[in-house]
Amino acid sequence: MQAFTRIFGSGFVTGETLVPNERMSKVCDTSDEWIRERSGIQERYFVNEGTATSDLAVGAAKKALADANVKAEEIDYIVVATMTPDYYFPGLGSLVQSKLGLGHIPALDIRQQCSGFVYGLQVCDALIRAGQAKRLLFIGAEIHSGFMPFSKKGWDVVMGRSNEAISQEERDWNSKFRHLLVLFGDAAGAVVMGPTDDPQRGLLGFSLHSDGKNPEALYVPSAGFAYRPYFSEEHVREGRFVPVMDGRNVFKMAVTRMPEAVLEVCAKAGVKLDDINLLIPHQANLRISEGVQKALKLPDDRVYNNIQRYGNTTAATIPIAYDECRKAGRIKKGDLVCFVGLGAGYHWGATLMRE
Repeated sequence: MQAFTRIFGSGFVTGETLVPNERMSKVCDTSDEWIRERSGIQERYFVNEGTATSDLAVGAAKKALADANVKAEEIDYIVVATMTPDYYFPGLGSLVQSKLGLGHIPALDIRQQCSGFVYGLQVCDALIRAGQAKRLLFIGAEIHSGFMPFSKKGWDVVMGRSNEAISQEERDWNSKFRHLLVLFGDAAGAVVMGPTDDPQRGLLGFSLHSDGKNPEALYVPSAGFAYRPYFSEEHVREGRFVPVMDGRNVFKMAVTRMPEAVLEVCAKAGVKLDDINLLIPHQANLRISEGVQKALKLPDDRVYNNIQRYGNTTAATIPIAYDECRKAGRIKKGDLVCFVGLGAGYHWGATLMRE
């Protein structure tokens, strides 16, 4: 009998410092009302200086292992989805492997940004079904605070260490990027996966797509080998290390492609939309999630959102939401759950799973 792939445990961690919207308003021209109206976000977490993405990944991994009652040494494969690794290279997977004290097991990194978790689930499923992994650790981890253009003084304000006002010049500089700075948070989510002989539980299907015709709609215009050198003083002066986003284009793509992916994966799996007990969309913007919900005509109790508390944590949003739902009783054994997301590239897709 061909094994199905199940999630056996989950866990997540956030950055150490809670940053409410009011703090962001102290370093750029924004307000709690402005941020909530456009994104739904009320607060997010940032790491303290010295905490790396791999540290968050390890923290989430340990919680997932404990939840699954699996020892670290039982893991035989690691997959990590991130767009904010500790270094340009190497990737994050081998760093997580080392920090967990594991042997020389394979460690794979994927780069599908905000759709990293839905893409990664297919990769993990393929590895497990092919017999290449029996106990696999899949992590989505991000530290977006590295994108922030704040000075040391600005960071002291954001992190709550100082109430001293920053200069108008610095405030004006930060305000150039306010539509992006307020969206992101630092966090990691992890799941432990493996085979199951129960045909009633596990991953049921995937619907994944990409379209690279317009990468400039959502990208970082520096630190890449389209430039020589790949990073320069000019890039820093111009703030080109901060992501660039065509918000209208991203919104249009998300509220169109994400519902399409949900309907497609349902058709592939032979289930109806009405059969889905809970939809967990990538938490990019509450307005996007609401648009997806409206397009699918789903009631509030069948869609989960937590962006209000964490902001956009890219590859970590879905595993964080899944962990919260499992442990709060929003997802029960036998429930049909759908994960859906869209990210830079563009990459988008949906995954269907029976809990």
